[in-house]
Amino acid sequence: MKKDTKVVRAGHDKVRNAGIVNTPVYHASTIVFDSVAAMNDADERGFKRGENVMYYGRRGTPTHWTLQEAITDLAGGAGTVLAPSGLGACVLAIMGCVKAGDHILMTDSVYGPTRSFCSGFLKGFGVETTYYDPLIGADISNLMKPNTTLVFCESPGTHTFEVQDLPAIATAAHAGGAKVAVDNTWASPWFCQPIALGADISIEAATKYIVGHSDANMGTVTCTAETLSGVQRAYGALGLAVGVDDVYLATRGLRTLSVRLRQHQDNALKVAAWLKAQPNVKRVLYPPLPDDPGHDLWKRDFSGGSGLFSVVFDQASTEAATALIDGMELFTIGYSWGGFESLIVPSAPSGARSATKWAEPEPGIRLHVGLEDPDDLIADLDRGLARFRKTLG
Repeated sequence: MKKDTKVVRAGHDKVRNAGIVNTPVYHASTIVFDSVAAMNDADERGFKRGENVMYYGRRGTPTHWTLQEAITDLAGGAGTVLAPSGLGACVLAIMGCVKAGDHILMTDSVYGPTRSFCSGFLKGFGVETTYYDPLIGADISNLMKPNTTLVFCESPGTHTFEVQDLPAIATAAHAGGAKVAVDNTWASPWFCQPIALGADISIEAATKYIVGHSDANMGTVTCTAETLSGVQRAYGALGLAVGVDDVYLATRGLRTLSVRLRQHQDNALKVAAWLKAQPNVKRVLYPPLPDDPGHDLWKRDFSGGSGLFSVVFDQASTEAATALIDGMELFTIGYSWGGFESLIVPSAPSGARSATKWAEPEPGIRLHVGLEDPDDLIADLDRGLARFRKTLG
């Protein structure tokens, strides 16, 4: 099937769904059986073999399986494990690959809560984390240790949008005996498939583009056959349960992922191009732009771009950025992104770096360009930049 067909039909099982287009919502904890033999069979197949068998609600229902199968199909893996949030998906991927005494390599541009998990919680369990320049490429081999078991990537990077050379990193990591996990949330499985580029695990904060409507938290971890069992064991051992209503919303959002992302991309390109030409704008950090430093790698590995990017000013102040942001009408202030609405937050990434230095003026702004008319969004930004310039004097 072509991608547009796959995103609509993947995971749908006409027999399992009794002909219903959308898989029904199965609210379930206890599953009852006709006999001890039937219960033991379900336990053997579901718990020990990982088959899609109803035996306990926390371990999945047809509602969960529909989303898992669809994401697996789109991401090109052997199986997908769901998590209650995007951070939960990052944690699951890491915990499925490490043990006490191991060493992991983490991109310096990683999502802040993932950094906090590694530097705080994970450190307390005897796992060492080394942060690396996201542009390191094949030279990641110079940081490998005998006990390095995982290289964690995020491409493009949070707030700073560096595009990583995933094939080069994967080749070097595998040569050193490590697995590679990629936070692929910016692109979603629609615009990038990290497993096809050499990664072992592809992570999505499905809260963003997969759900697409800012009304549910969700994470997905798609794995190769070699890494799937470890992530499944971590899910079971941590006692996680993903709410079936949120899973339903994620599946419903997934069906329109392609058309939404195309519009996000078209709107973002128009807004980003306009911003580049404005006074006081030094850089627009958006890989689809031809002059972006990561454009060539983005063009090689991605089939499109989402609606998220950052803006760096030639001079900045907290007061000026606040004046810009506080007066916005269509760009509302809020964390997360990926919904239909446009969002804006200040961006000051220098404090979240340890392996590299971010030397651009701060704060900048990070924008999520939603599905509104881009001309209206540009008018909103034009008024905001006027406030910015006035406050700067």
